[in-house]
Amino acid sequence: MGKYFGTDGFRGEANVCLNVTHAYKIGRYLGYYYGKERPARIAIGKDTRLSGYMFEYALVSGLMASGAKTYLLHVAPTPCVSYTVKQESFDCGIMISASHNPYYDNGIKIMDKNGHKISKELEDLLEEYIDSPQDSLPFATRNQIGKTIDYSIARARYIDYLAHIPTHSLSGLNIGIDCANGAISRIAKPVLEKLGANVMAIHNKPNGTNINKKCGSTHTEDLQAFVLDNCLDLGFAYDGDADRCFAVDNNGRLVNGDLILYLCGAYFNEQGILRNNTVVSTIISNIGLRLSLEEKGINLVQTDVGDKYVSECMVANDYILGGEQTGHIIFGDYAQTGDGLLTSLMIAEIVAVKKQPLSELLKNIRIYPQLTVNVHVTDKAAAHNDSDLIAAIKKIEKELGEEGRVMVRESGTEPLLRLMVEGKNDIICQKHIERLLEVLSAKGYTE
Repeated sequence: MGKYFGTDGFRGEANVCLNVTHAYKIGRYLGYYYGKERPARIAIGKDTRLSGYMFEYALVSGLMASGAKTYLLHVAPTPCVSYTVKQESFDCGIMISASHNPYYDNGIKIMDKNGHKISKELEDLLEEYIDSPQDSLPFATRNQIGKTIDYSIARARYIDYLAHIPTHSLSGLNIGIDCANGAISRIAKPVLEKLGANVMAIHNKPNGTNINKKCGSTHTEDLQAFVLDNCLDLGFAYDGDADRCFAVDNNGRLVNGDLILYLCGAYFNEQGILRNNTVVSTIISNIGLRLSLEEKGINLVQTDVGDKYVSECMVANDYILGGEQTGHIIFGDYAQTGDGLLTSLMIAEIVAVKKQPLSELLKNIRIYPQLTVNVHVTDKAAAHNDSDLIAAIKKIEKELGEEGRVMVRESGTEPLLRLMVEGKNDIICQKHIERLLEVLSAKGYTE
């Protein structure tokens, strides 16, 4: 974890943690870095938050000052930028978004020429340049100054690409979607309808400040009620930049990333297309996912938290399916990053092919109760490595055996320890969480 860049780019409150000077210098360095032999070609997309234009213009200024050709996709999902970069041989892509965060936050996600997140080495170089007191990079002059090109056509190409992935019609399916007033607001409905589904949309009227506001993948209550009230077959909720998705089944039940991985993994295995017979998740995935996949003869490989690490594992080992509990699902044969709309298409196609309700398709997976508590601590590293806390964790793990687990990890962005316990029931989880909290309090780590 760097000074500015975390697992999902540079993110923070606009003009507080992340300001226009940061954006300008990122543009300056990327234009220089990728333009050493010829003018760099860089694609930029953004979600619908108020500060998006501000950061877009700052990035463009820096890129042009370094001689880059900048292609503006305007409002587009993160996976659209990733797809465009790889398919059309851009040097890199930039997405201006703070994902599921409120409108006053923003972020800068950077992708390499393959549509994957950039290396730690390049992030370190960017941070060094951002903090440098003097600008040592050469400025482009005269006819070497960069250009900016309207490239909204990329969105249409992305829509057409997605619409041709499913091999079965979605005709007869009644689907509800919650667009989070974000980047997918004008894209999701046309794609699903093009495949034959009947689609009803909510939270699809962005105004700059309503992105993720009591809607989308972090607030699914509206969609769950909407599915039930309108007797829909299923629903899909996206986040601000649409790189993740939660589903809602026909009974209004929330279907998170673990359940989606189980559904798609089981179906791909049944179809004989799950390469290396493996699904990838992160260490916070529910123990029930692993046990349920094992019952079907499917391996589960786990990585550190972050879809970046899931993607790296998939690429290195030729796996085609992976993701996070939070809804970042990567279909390696079709995308380089999590894609909420692609996830929707995959789930809808499975429901259409199997001719069964989503609730029925998920009835055999057992999800263990899981309790997570975020604790503010005075020193997260010291608390995490405290011998008494470690001893308590080992004792709890021994008591849980194969029927649960405990995990404690440091937040990458805040002074927090994240405590997680899984067990056979909620009472067991609560009991063990309280034991861990008592240790932290007794040692003086909590405020």
